[in-house]
Amino acid sequence: MNDEGTIRRRPRLKTLAAAAAGVAVVGAAVFGWIVSPPRIDDGGRTLPQAAAPELVARGKYIAELGDCVACHTTADGKPMAGGRGLETPFGMLYSTNITPDPKTGIGRYSFGAFDRAMRKGVTADGTHMYPAMPYPSYAKMSPDDMYALYVYLMKGVAPVDSPNRPSGIGFPFNQRWTLAFWNEMFLDTHPFVADAGKSEVWNRGAYLVQGLGHCGACHTPRGIGFQERAMSDTDGSGDMFLAGSKVEEWNAVNLRGLGDVDDTVELLKTGQNRFGTVSGSMTEVIHNSTQNFTDADLVAIATYLDGLPTDQPRRRTPVMPDTGVPAAMFTTRGGLAYAQFCADCHRLNGEGVAKVFPPLAGNPTVSAKDASTLVHITLTGWATAQTQAHARVFTMPGFARLGDDEIADILSFVRASWGGNATPVTAGEVKAARATLDPKVDTRPFDTPRIADVLNEPNAAQLVRGMRLNTETHTLLPKNVGNALNCSSCHLNAGTVADGSPYVGVSAFFPSYAPRAGREITLEDRINGCFLRSMNGKPLAKDGDDMKAMVAYFDWMKRETKPEDKVEGRGVGKISQAIKPDTENGAKVYAAQCAVCHGSNGEGIKDAAGAFVYPPLWGDQSFNIGAGMARTYTAAAFVKRNMPIGFHGGFPLGQGGLTDQEAVDVAEYFSHMPRPDFAPKVNDWPKDKKPADARY
Repeated sequence: MNDEGTIRRRPRLKTLAAAAAGVAVVGAAVFGWIVSPPRIDDGGRTLPQAAAPELVARGKYIAELGDCVACHTTADGKPMAGGRGLETPFGMLYSTNITPDPKTGIGRYSFGAFDRAMRKGVTADGTHMYPAMPYPSYAKMSPDDMYALYVYLMKGVAPVDSPNRPSGIGFPFNQRWTLAFWNEMFLDTHPFVADAGKSEVWNRGAYLVQGLGHCGACHTPRGIGFQERAMSDTDGSGDMFLAGSKVEEWNAVNLRGLGDVDDTVELLKTGQNRFGTVSGSMTEVIHNSTQNFTDADLVAIATYLDGLPTDQPRRRTPVMPDTGVPAAMFTTRGGLAYAQFCADCHRLNGEGVAKVFPPLAGNPTVSAKDASTLVHITLTGWATAQTQAHARVFTMPGFARLGDDEIADILSFVRASWGGNATPVTAGEVKAARATLDPKVDTRPFDTPRIADVLNEPNAAQLVRGMRLNTETHTLLPKNVGNALNCSSCHLNAGTVADGSPYVGVSAFFPSYAPRAGREITLEDRINGCFLRSMNGKPLAKDGDDMKAMVAYFDWMKRETKPEDKVEGRGVGKISQAIKPDTENGAKVYAAQCAVCHGSNGEGIKDAAGAFVYPPLWGDQSFNIGAGMARTYTAAAFVKRNMPIGFHGGFPLGQGGLTDQEAVDVAEYFSHMPRPDFAPKVNDWPKDKKPADARY
């Protein structure tokens, strides 16, 4: 889950384009006359033959303040060359080429023509723009900033010969001249005027938020003409300015009194803070725009937002770690589903993982009155903003494979546990969002068992205990675990993930004969082998309640599996031993992909209370032999399919993604690091020759 949910640029543009066209056409029918385009006034400014570098640099910064690149550059296109598609109910709009190309761009624009386009939404040839281009906000720009931006686009951007694509909007909404009436009704072209009663910092923030930042385009509710209800906090409806809005299953949060200045600065600079991470198109805003702002401008924006009157609680109290787990976690379907699908990242206590996965407690998306963003993210997934502070992008995959009722159960549990008992989410809400969003659904044949179903069993309490012994092993069995591992450190999502040695069907294959050891091994033997060899601990009593609970949990996941069956997704796969490991590259892969969760020196990471979140990969608290980690290529196969998590959009953890070579390199690197010994290892090869890739 994530924080600061905001609507994507495309849905907002879709609404504005459609609304502006519709209102304008209605206006034309009513009034029946055409308004001439406003005149061009260059204010005595012309384009210099050789622009001063500092003026161009200033203009570049203003373009970043206005986030021009977001709409005027396609994913793989030349900067500012336009062509980004903006879908509307009446057809497609495409952003225009604003490079200085004289034929297809704005190379022939005078400053006056540019200024008119930016303030009044009218191009050099007199064509009206749809207010999908936020000229009502840009109208507040100072003349000096407007001129600097003009000089930058003309002198600091490479010209690109890229013809503008015609819009796909049909009659009557393609009659752009009618937009003159929309402007007449809703456009204020006056530049920003400072409030003499406020500080210089506050006024700078107001200027940026109301104008260049055009924050209201997403975060201000819309009126009958789909105009922003207020363009500033001093308008007639100023209490609506930045009060939050909703478009197409996204909820743009209320920015009024957003939080402490430092928190807002960190969010805009890095894409995350102690309350969560940004979502939707706000990730693009952070990446392209706000991370490049000066600290002074970020403080100004945060100061202005913090000063806006609000009736919502201000998030000022630090979110302290809650080491407790909600009581409903193990007694409700929503709680057990959360424990299965969400806890590996967001943790059983909802604390998340600092700088990696956002917390749920104190997260405004979780506690929002409107759960649209929460539902949207769960169905379609999410990714963190890529910034200089956080270069590694973490993803949350979409959970559209889960049923509407399952998602509703999980989100209702989350909101009840960490959202201040916010209104539950209904299956109907999820169904409606699914119909609108049409999310991609994972279709892999492997069917992840639903742990919530154990509540239907007569021995539900025993099965829940077995599941918890899996995910909280070193907490619940301190006498049997000698390091920081849990069973779920390897058997992800409570042992239900394909290719992560899932427990699905496993008990059908025991007892089994082990040719290497020359003896029959029972499921209890195998479980105790992990306690000894992976967790550097002591075995469970075979006739004890805990062992019986674990076996019962495995048996529950056996389903109809027979010993001769092949269960799709079982095991960890194989990787070719023809690949030669490069430990130097393995160290680089580890630093780039593994260290954020397992520590820069393999020491693992802990939460604020000192408990391990993700275990060490070497050292005294790591696995000693490790069932799957005793051999380089077995470890590599596990890494290839299961690590890192949050790497892509694959269900359910975004797990895996390294190449075979990278997996072998990093497996060789970390599996041969020093860790506790296991003396009985000398008995491991009584009959067969030790494999070449065994690390002992």
